[in-house]
Amino acid sequence: MADKVKLHYFNGRGKMESIRWLLSVAGVEFDEFHLTTREQYLKMLNDGDLMFQQVPMVEIDGMKLIQTKAILNYIAEKYHLHGNDIKERVNINMYSEGLMDLMEMIMILPFSEDPKAKLDNIESKAKERYLPVFEKQLMEHVYLVGGRLSLADVLLMECTLMLEEKFVGILADFRNIKSFQGRMSKNPAISRFLQPGSKRKPQPDDVYRKTVREVFNLNISFP
Repeated sequence: MADKVKLHYFNGRGKMESIRWLLSVAGVEFDEFHLTTREQYLKMLNDGDLMFQQVPMVEIDGMKLIQTKAILNYIAEKYHLHGNDIKERVNINMYSEGLMDLMEMIMILPFSEDPKAKLDNIESKAKERYLPVFEKQLMEHVYLVGGRLSLADVLLMECTLMLEEKFVGILADFRNIKSFQGRMSKNPAISRFLQPGSKRKPQPDDVYRKTVREVFNLNISFP
C-alpha cells in the first residue's frame, strides 16, 4: 500500500488550499504537517526538502514536490483530471493559471497595508478580466474543457467561492458561473469538502498571518 500523501504548510489556506481541493475531489486521503515555528522551516531547509526554499511541499509517490502548479499538474495527471490530450491539457492550464493569478491577489490581502485599495482592484479585475472568460465558456459547456471534470473546474469552484466571501453578489451578472457552482456543489466529493469538519480551511485570520510572518521572519508592519 502506498504511503498516505503528506502536506507540509501552514494551518491555513494559502497556496496549499488548491492542492487540498484537488486531492479531495480525486478522493485521495492526506495528512497535514503544519509549520508553526521558524525552527521547523529551517530544519526543512537543512534537510534539503525545499528545492527553492518555498512551501507548499507535498510528499507523494516517494517524491517531495514543491511549486504549486507542478504539484497540481501532477495530481491532475495522476487522477485523470487533466484532459484527454495535449490540446485539452494546454487549455486546462491556461484557465487554471488565470484562476491562480486571481486567487493569489486574494491570498496576499492579509499581508497588505492597504487591503481596501487592493480589494477594489481585485473586484474590478475579476469582473472585467477573469469572470467574463469563464461565463462565455460555460454558456454552452457543462465543464470548462473536454466535457468532463478537470483541474480547471476545481479551481474555478474554489476561486468563485473565495470571491463571494469578499464581494457578496459578485456573480449576479454571471449566471452561467452561478449555475456551474450549483452543479459542482452536487459532486459528492465537493459536497463533502464544503461541509463543516472537512479539511477545507477557513479564511485567514490574525493567527495565520502572525505565524507566516514569524516562520519566514518577515519584517512587515501590518495595520
